[in-house]
Amino acid sequence: MNKITTIAFDADDTLWVNEPIFTQTRIRLEEIVAPYIPIETLEADLYKFENQNLSLFGYGVKGFMLSMIETALEMTDQRLSGADVQHIIDLGKDMLQHPIEVLPGIIETLEALKDRYELMIITKGDLFDQETKIARSGLAHYFNRVEIVSEKNTGSYQELIDHNGLDINRFVMIGNSLKSDVLPVCKIGGKAIHIPFHETWVHEKVESHETEGFEYLELGDVRELISLMKR
Repeated sequence: MNKITTIAFDADDTLWVNEPIFTQTRIRLEEIVAPYIPIETLEADLYKFENQNLSLFGYGVKGFMLSMIETALEMTDQRLSGADVQHIIDLGKDMLQHPIEVLPGIIETLEALKDRYELMIITKGDLFDQETKIARSGLAHYFNRVEIVSEKNTGSYQELIDHNGLDINRFVMIGNSLKSDVLPVCKIGGKAIHIPFHETWVHEKVESHETEGFEYLELGDVRELISLMKR
């Protein structure tokens, strides 16, 4: 770690709360469709449509909202009322305007690192939504660079490294997702630190065998970065 000059952070569920907002909205969707049908399979059905639609809508609230509408219509055999469709649209709008809750220890950690390292945000999702969240978080002034990508994989990370003229040996990526923040960086020879969040979208989960052979650090609290980087 004594060679590191650039520290990149994931945004959602690393800098601020994100996944619980989606969970709360899905529960509200269950309340909307419950008068029509049993809801036992709604979570699985919703993910099926989300996964199918990723190549069309990408990640983020807008794609989630459209997938909720499609799921509700499919499950109710198109019996969903216009008022209920509007209700789902309103749920999406509420998500887009949800207050940003910065996670504990983030400001303290960024304050400790900002003068010694180049700090980046690397996040994926809807460009406008992510830009808005970064601005509303009050954290933008800590970061020298912000990169918003449609997907996080080995190709996109390599492109970011090359585009920004970074040295992969002096770069470390920090995030809550093994699938998106850790393993792709390890695969291109970089360093990564996993800081788990208590809720993880099923799409971001990986099996234990998928992490075999890759070395990365795991911290229980972002504040542990301060002493780690000092060492």
